[in-house]
Amino acid sequence: MTTPLLILIAGPYRSGTDGDPALIARNLARLEEAAGPIFRLGHVPMIGEWVALPVLRTLDPVDAGEGDVMYETARRLLQHCDAVLRLPGESSGADKDVEIAQELGLPVYRSLDEIPSAATP
Repeated sequence: MTTPLLILIAGPYRSGTDGDPALIARNLARLEEAAGPIFRLGHVPMIGEWVALPVLRTLDPVDAGEGDVMYETARRLLQHCDAVLRLPGESSGADKDVEIAQELGLPVYRSLDEIPSAATP
């Protein structure tokens, strides 16, 4: 039993989509499928795109490239996370999330089964 963790769910978002909005939406749905199980374990799930996409929508396009905002948001967000769940699939962004998490000494889980349950009040 542990206290609740803020767990970043990392996996493919734009990878393998060639920019196709339907495929990007499918990748986001796959990331979000892990949110419920993480919550049921007593933790708080987080996906970088949940934070980065509103930032992108409110920035002047001249101010930032999409990739820069996505990666920078994830980097900043990881400063507040307690762990990362790395989902399968090729993704340079998710690989970078894992690298940053390891530099910070955060646990990186490769499966929902590896995440410990949190104590609930």
